[in-house]
Amino acid sequence: MPKLDGFLAVKRKDPGYRAVEERVLDFNRVELMLSEEEVVEQATRCMDCGVPFCHIHGCPLGNRIPDYADLIANNQWKEALLLLESTNNFPEITGRICPAPCETSCTLAPDFLATACEQIELQIAERGWKEGWVLPEIALVKTGKRVAVVGSGPTGLAAAQQLIRKGHEVIVFEKSDRLGGLLTYGIPNFKLEKEVIERRMNQMIMEGVVFEKEVEIGRDLSAHYLLHKFDAVVIASGTPLPRDITIPGRSLEGIHFALDYLTQQTKIVLGDTIDSNEYIDAKGKHVIVIGGGDTGSDCVGSVIRRGCASVTQVELLPAPPTVRSSNNPWPQWPLIMRSSSSHEEGVTRMWSIGSKEFQGVNGKVKRFSGVRLNWKENSFTEIPGSEFILDADLVLLSMGFIPHRESPLVKEFNLALDSRGSIQTDEKYRTSVDKVFAAGDAVIGASLVVKAINHGRQCASSVDKYIRNAHSL
Repeated sequence: MPKLDGFLAVKRKDPGYRAVEERVLDFNRVELMLSEEEVVEQATRCMDCGVPFCHIHGCPLGNRIPDYADLIANNQWKEALLLLESTNNFPEITGRICPAPCETSCTLAPDFLATACEQIELQIAERGWKEGWVLPEIALVKTGKRVAVVGSGPTGLAAAQQLIRKGHEVIVFEKSDRLGGLLTYGIPNFKLEKEVIERRMNQMIMEGVVFEKEVEIGRDLSAHYLLHKFDAVVIASGTPLPRDITIPGRSLEGIHFALDYLTQQTKIVLGDTIDSNEYIDAKGKHVIVIGGGDTGSDCVGSVIRRGCASVTQVELLPAPPTVRSSNNPWPQWPLIMRSSSSHEEGVTRMWSIGSKEFQGVNGKVKRFSGVRLNWKENSFTEIPGSEFILDADLVLLSMGFIPHRESPLVKEFNLALDSRGSIQTDEKYRTSVDKVFAAGDAVIGASLVVKAINHGRQCASSVDKYIRNAHSL
């Protein structure tokens, strides 16, 4: 049973990771899971706050965390699953890879350790799959209306599932050879096992969603075709263009975009054969990862598993503080130093570094030239005499993604863009083209998976209302 003072009686418990010396030998999941008994105990720590910041401020999906924590504390697992699924289409995914803003906004966070919201969510989801409670939700009434969804990342998948459950016919067009978007090719298997995605895809197929892989709009199908064959189109193509770097030596062999490397690694893990001329080999090499974010961290973990000689991650920005600054109060997301499981496995991290030049031998990159920076507020200057050179046989560029400004998809539909270069929409996710909606990273830029899912759900609601109103008299 839950206790009002449970957070005092029960200490927070995290699942931890597999031992470093074991996990670097494979691409299996790194993070462990709490047992069901431990999760029940952790659920008793939730205070059921009068103002649940985890729910109303932290979670973009609005997950009703105190309510299903209470259910779990009372061993009502199936009821907890139904409540969780009412706001989140893919809790087994968010429970694995979400950075858990719900926890940093938990009322316990400032003075005690937050409730283990993410572990509770993951355990509910996995219990549901184990017990056979996660079933296809097939619409009893079909509308006869057709919706095309462009992109099978979290936004497109959420939109597709919501729309198929409303009775519409839904076809998802994915330009890649596998479904899932960045869930599949942008996140390594050691963080998100691909069978988890496949399991959910099978459920959606049973619900009636049709997936068309290796179909690119503008190459294989035209915008004109979609606009004439479907009652609505949802663009959920993400931010597919990686940010590049323009310094001397950029054209040297051995410099790759991070996503290209991560995609290749996932293909190998899933059993694909990579042509030897295209294989990006990290074994025995000194690797430089430019960019300090999650994708860069994923590259670090991947090259370590492939036997690199060393890996250094360099970041333009200064190192974050170890504790919150006064202008970053709770319940805001804490802008503090964070380390991933990959960082624990052996990496040198460098902050406030400017990239100056790539140097090569016989057309192949061999060295990275950088300079230390002095930051003052939002600008920096190079520190005289601080130039340095690092060995670099392989360089992975992980500097984020840029908006759709030059995207063929945008040009194909002739979509209006906002000041940032993202697809312009109104509050109902409508673009400048009739019948065409857009959501997720394509609209808001690279963001969290929970925001992407929420965008997909909200966009689907707008599409459903649009279709029904457009065809009613």
